Amino acid sequence: MSEAEQRGPLQDARRSQLLAVLARHGTARVSALTRELGVSAVTVRRDLVRLAEEGLVRRVHGGATLLEPAPSAPPSAHAGARRRPGRSIGMLVPALNYYWPDVVRGAERAARERHLRLRLRGSSYEAFDDRPQLERFLSLDATAGLLVALRPDSPTSAPTLEWLASTQVPVVLVERQAHVGPHHDPMESVMTDHALGAAMAVRHLVRLGHERVALLTNRFSPTSPHVRRGWFEATLETGSTAGRTIDVEVPDPGAEGWNELVESLLEQCRSTGTTAVLVHADAEAIALVQHCERLHISVPGDLSVVAYDDTVAGLYSPALTAVRPPRSAIGRAAVELLTARLADPGRPPHRVMISPALELRASSAPPRRPTHRGRRDTGGPALPMLGG
Repeated sequence: MSEAEQRGPLQDARRSQLLAVLARHGTARVSALTRELGVSAVTVRRDLVRLAEEGLVRRVHGGATLLEPAPSAPPSAHAGARRRPGRSIGMLVPALNYYWPDVVRGAERAARERHLRLRLRGSSYEAFDDRPQLERFLSLDATAGLLVALRPDSPTSAPTLEWLASTQVPVVLVERQAHVGPHHDPMESVMTDHALGAAMAVRHLVRLGHERVALLTNRFSPTSPHVRRGWFEATLETGSTAGRTIDVEVPDPGAEGWNELVESLLEQCRSTGTTAVLVHADAEAIALVQHCERLHISVPGDLSVVAYDDTVAGLYSPALTAVRPPRSAIGRAAVELLTARLADPGRPPHRVMISPALELRASSAPPRRPTHRGRRDTGGPALPMLGG
C-alpha cells in the first residue's frame, strides 16, 4: 500500500473500524486485527502507532489495548458551565461501513477537540435489539452522553427510545428523528435534509429539459421515505408530473425480483416518455446503469441518472451525478449538540437539519431529443425498446 493510501480516506475508515474492534474486545492482537480488517500486519502496526501517539491506545506485546479515560481533574474556579459529568461519548451506529465511517470521523474529530473520547460500537441493520449495546455504554462511569442511530423499523426501536429518555442521560439521535412520552416530546437530533437533496436533484434534471423524473429507491432503507417526499414535492413544484409518475421500490441489487422491477421501471419510462431517474442509493444507481448497458440504453443519452448518497457514485464510469449528504458535518454537529446539552441541561430540545450538496458529473445531461414544456413529445418513445 502506498504512502498516499495510508494518509487517505481508507486509513481513516480503518482507524474507526480498529477503534470499534478494540472497544468490543478491550485488547486485540495484531494477527486478529489483520483478519478482521482485511489489511496487512504492517498497516495495522502503523495505525496502532498513530493511535498510541494520540493517547487512545497502549501498545502491548503482539497487539494493543484501548486506554480508559484519565480521571477528571478537580474543577477549577474558571470551569463554570464547562464542567462535564464524564470524559467520553458513546456512539452506536447501524454499521461500520458504507455511509457511517465519515459520520464517525466527523464526530471523533469534534470530540477530540473538546477533550472527550469517542467510544464507538456498531450493531447492524439486522440487529434485533440495540439496547444491550447502549446499556454497556451506560455501565461506564465516564460516559457523559450518547450519539445513537437505531434501525427505525426494528420492533424494539420504540421501547429502546422510551428507555433512553427515561435514563436522563443526554442523547442525540444521528440521522434519525423520534418523539417519546405521552406528549410526543421530540428527542434531540441531527439529520441530513434528505427531502431537500431529492428536490435539488429533480430541479437540476428539470432545468436540463427533462419533463418527467422517475424515482427508484431501496425499500429497506430508512432514508428512502425522506427522498420520496422531496422527489414528490419537487415534481409538483416544477410541474413535471404530467402523466403518470413512476415510483419503484426495489430490494438490494441482485436479490430476487430485482431484474423484473428494474425492467418494469424502464418499460414505464419508455411508455411515458420519462427521460430521467433519481435513484437511492449508489449501489442501486450503479446496478441500474449496468442494466441499461446490457439493454443498449445509453446513460445519459437515453436516460439521465442521479444517485443519492455519493459514497462511490463518483468512482463509476460514467461518473454519476449524485446528491451528497454532509456525513462528516452530521457527526460533528451531533457532538456539538450533545456538548451544548451537557453545558446547559435545561435548554429546549434542538433538532438540526443540515443541507446536502449536488455533485454534477457525467450521468445527467439534456434529453437527447428536445421536449417542450406542456406538450408531449409525439415523435416516439424516449428509450429504445427493451431488449432491442
